[in-house]
Amino acid sequence: MDYLTVVSSNRIESINITSKVQELISSYKEGIIFLYVPHTTAGIFINESADPDVVFDINNKLNSLVPSGAGYKHFEGNSDSHIKSVIVGNQLFVFFEDGRLSLGTWGGIFFAEFDGPRQRKIYYRIEEKK
Repeated sequence: MDYLTVVSSNRIESINITSKVQELISSYKEGIIFLYVPHTTAGIFINESADPDVVFDINNKLNSLVPSGAGYKHFEGNSDSHIKSVIVGNQLFVFFEDGRLSLGTWGGIFFAEFDGPRQRKIYYRIEEKK
């Protein structure tokens, strides 16, 4: 199975992986790429990539909605990370055309780390339109 490797340097971090994904599909004409994060304390999402304050605000809001150390029962102490992963989600797909991702003007693809720093995998599959 094919995968990308992403390395985070903070406990909670959203890493723009748009260029990595773009590179994967650049030799294809038209199709879809499926991206899947198998980790239970991480996720993947599409949002604005032009202004880094947007991702900052997203992480801030997730932290206020699901704070660390809020009396969770999970013994490892990372229940907030598991919950944030469920909220964000662990899979997405993106269409592409003429070797370019079909994102909105400011759109970017982000890997969401909620229990770092770690090295993670993002599995992918590319389906080209026939």
